[in-house]
Amino acid sequence: MRHRVVVTGAGVVSALGNDSSEFWQALMAGQPGIRPLQAVDRTLLRFQNGAEAQAFDPSRHFEEKEIGLLDRFAQFGVVAAREAIVQAGIQWNDELRESTAIVTGSCVGGQNTEDEGFVNLYRNNIPRVNPLTIPRTMENAAASRISVETGVVGPTYTVSTACSSANHAIGQAFWMVRSGLARMAIAGGSEAVFSLGFLKAWEAMRVVSPDTCRPFSKDRRGLILGEGGAMLVLEPLEVARARGAKMYAEVAGFGMSSDAFHITQPSPDGAARAMRAALSDAGLRPENIGYINAHGTATQANDSTETTAIRKVFGAHANRLAVSSTKSMHGHTLGAAGAIEAVATLLSLCHGILPPTANFTESDPACDLDVIPNEARQMQVECALSNSFAFGGLNAVLAFRRAP
Repeated sequence: MRHRVVVTGAGVVSALGNDSSEFWQALMAGQPGIRPLQAVDRTLLRFQNGAEAQAFDPSRHFEEKEIGLLDRFAQFGVVAAREAIVQAGIQWNDELRESTAIVTGSCVGGQNTEDEGFVNLYRNNIPRVNPLTIPRTMENAAASRISVETGVVGPTYTVSTACSSANHAIGQAFWMVRSGLARMAIAGGSEAVFSLGFLKAWEAMRVVSPDTCRPFSKDRRGLILGEGGAMLVLEPLEVARARGAKMYAEVAGFGMSSDAFHITQPSPDGAARAMRAALSDAGLRPENIGYINAHGTATQANDSTETTAIRKVFGAHANRLAVSSTKSMHGHTLGAAGAIEAVATLLSLCHGILPPTANFTESDPACDLDVIPNEARQMQVECALSNSFAFGGLNAVLAFRRAP
């Protein structure tokens, strides 16, 4: 039996706040969480700003010994999952624990732990390595911790496909629930990127903006890195209805593709294939879509390429689409991006308000879309896409529909 799948819980930790309510309020106000970096000595970097979750205090969520077990990226994922589970009002029993899946995404896992270990070993000449280094750095740390806390013993794993990780995770979880392989799923992604070694690696790529993130603007200068996590609870529509659960939105379809083109440069053909695949999987036509939460990194290559891809898929309807990049506010959270942007998209459908592209200054003829500049827009749309396009040419697109 093929089930319709709805989202009944959504949790977020990001530079815009420590829960989904704070996140949504900041999005609607068009208030970026981009600030001078605090986690590292920014005088050692060419760029000074990032979207850090500066208000996140792990001691409010974990005991000291638990903090020692979990890298910051895993903490984000666990806290977001807790919020999503509470929102969904899940009443656990043995049968549900056995038939629930947990699928998470992360690009780099415990980068802070890894960087700290290398500094101690190679710079500080401390030969003893923290015995918890491996469990703290593994990309599946958040998924495993969520499993331990909930007692879920069903399929539990992590996807790592660079910036598409969370969308791949949510999409696979959606397919499992739709097919009946899983009765429920907890899915999303988390990332913590603000360690000096990792930031120096991004600096070397010359794609990080020296000031802020201006997606689709003619004067865009690159991405701004962010951190955080988001998790969704997915379950069949009939189950959610039967128990009277609040439904944020329906996950209607999922599509993915590979560019087979270039390790860092995007291809409009690959992105277009993923969007078409999501529409086909959802049984939607291009004209059914009213909003796209774009990948929108604010690099020169991405934004024009994504615009071309959207026009390839939507044709003349592209002129009627509303498109925005919320990375302009919460930064590019790499492996968590798809999950954070999925929450932005489903809340938009739920509330009938579309988030803006913040920091927008000047139109670019190569990005000739309605990008909702700077101010949120009251606009009820029926269906939306959320795009994630990763280095390595790996693309993942989610299609959402208003909750029935």
